[in-house]
Amino acid sequence: LKLLDSHLVPSSTAPESKVFYLKMKGDYYRYLAEFKTGAERKDAAENTMVAYKAAQDIALAELPPTHPIRLGLALNFSVFYYEILNSPDRACNLAKQAFDEAISELDTLSEESYKDSTLIMQLLRDNLTLWTSDISEDAAEEIKEAPKGESGDGQ
Repeated sequence: LKLLDSHLVPSSTAPESKVFYLKMKGDYYRYLAEFKTGAERKDAAENTMVAYKAAQDIALAELPPTHPIRLGLALNFSVFYYEILNSPDRACNLAKQAFDEAISELDTLSEESYKDSTLIMQLLRDNLTLWTSDISEDAAEEIKEAPKGESGDGQ
């Protein structure tokens, strides 16, 4: 992390490199957030958010939706929302938006990144399938656990 902060991020000028290193920084903080507790977990999660957000701002402005680094960022950022922030709705929205934008520009995909991009798109779709089924199960559980209306209260 020190190397990223002191050398790699500041010295990278190409948007692709900047996004790559900021994503890496977010990934490392996310890994810390996975096993830290209390204030350390909160700090790691905040640092993850800052790094991913900075990477996303550049990626959305500078990289095409089919770029493997942009797609990889969307994949990891959505996993962060789902696993660390317990926010399945935000995770699904981010993954779906990235997938849909990439699908709409699939014909512009360069041959060299075709395999990488389509693999990451498949992972985004797999996560969406898994997460939406989890959300559906959770909703079904909430319905089952909802308090039943009072019956026979004799008005």
